[in-house]
Amino acid sequence: MSMTKVPVALVLCALFAAAPSVAQKDKSISMDGEFGLIITTGNTEATSLSAGLAGTQELTDWSNEYKFDALYKQDKVNRAGNEVTETTAQKYFLSGQANYKLTQENQRLFVFGSYEDDRFSDFKYQSTVALGWNQEVFSNEKSKFSYSVGPGYSFSESQDGKNLDSIIVRAALQYSLRLSDSAKITQSLSSEFGGDNTKSRSVTAVSATLKNALSMKVSLKLDHNTDVEGDSKKLDTETAVTLVYTFF
Repeated sequence: MSMTKVPVALVLCALFAAAPSVAQKDKSISMDGEFGLIITTGNTEATSLSAGLAGTQELTDWSNEYKFDALYKQDKVNRAGNEVTETTAQKYFLSGQANYKLTQENQRLFVFGSYEDDRFSDFKYQSTVALGWNQEVFSNEKSKFSYSVGPGYSFSESQDGKNLDSIIVRAALQYSLRLSDSAKITQSLSSEFGGDNTKSRSVTAVSATLKNALSMKVSLKLDHNTDVEGDSKKLDTETAVTLVYTFF
């Protein structure tokens, strides 16, 4: 089994191990899908595609979150006098967190797993499994804030084959604020502190309802690694305008 498959298997095992029994009564479940496509022709020819799924699930004993993001881009470039199409961005990110509710419902224990494959980054892959304490500080019709903190393990490999696995401490927060009946802003921030590398991810988004279940979202994603090699940049940014459909 390859090293890439090992962290994927561990992440999936962690998520399924924390998944609640199907016998539990579903109190609330939601899922959003988003899609953005930009095709440029003329002096510059390029195709960019971004897509994602985000889901939350509230059960009697569990509060769960799932997320998937994908980014793909192709550009036409001139190579030795010939115009060729090249893939210039290809990135996938998958994460899930299961929160087990304690006696006080806003205090929980969590299990988290993530896997990221970014073809043009300094890493072949980055994956994390963590567990610890989660608390919903406040939640009302207008705003919501929660945080998680706990130990875990990071699996990663550099493009030159260097193993960067290490013990980490993961800290994360999530905040949302409803600006009006049709608009809201969300902010998520996480950092994974390890001996070889500290990985941080920030996602800021503003969304507005267009009609019924259809919304438009403007988002800014920041991915930062403290330890990169050669000419690789520590910070990657992604700005996107997407359409979001709420399935349920």
